[in-house]
Amino acid sequence: MTNGTFEKATSTEKPLYGPRRLMLCGFGPDIQTNFHTALEMVGLGDTSSVWLTDDQCQFRLSELVKLDDGTGWGKESHLPRAIIISGIFEKELHNLMRVCKEADIRNALWAVLTPVSETWKLQDLLDEL
Repeated sequence: MTNGTFEKATSTEKPLYGPRRLMLCGFGPDIQTNFHTALEMVGLGDTSSVWLTDDQCQFRLSELVKLDDGTGWGKESHLPRAIIISGIFEKELHNLMRVCKEADIRNALWAVLTPVSETWKLQDLLDEL
């Protein structure tokens, strides 16, 4: 695993690294619909989302970000709750974080895909967070 540094995201129209995609860990079927509603509230309802499950811990983020939209929907996940973002605008990230807080979707770890983190296995990222 290559070391990287953490960097604060600003609130600009600059797109984040990678394809426009959300990778979501630890969200079971009971909360997935609520989270999708939060995405719609900030204009991200049409953004591709994959719902990661326990059996994907040893996959690299570069593999997971390529999964088909909706992968894992309706499945249980016992992973730590985490939201891994790629390709959206920094401003959209800040809006999503705000709405999640207001909608009481809390206790999530947040990460942005980077050229360094995409080489990491999901479990390594979750451990680092």
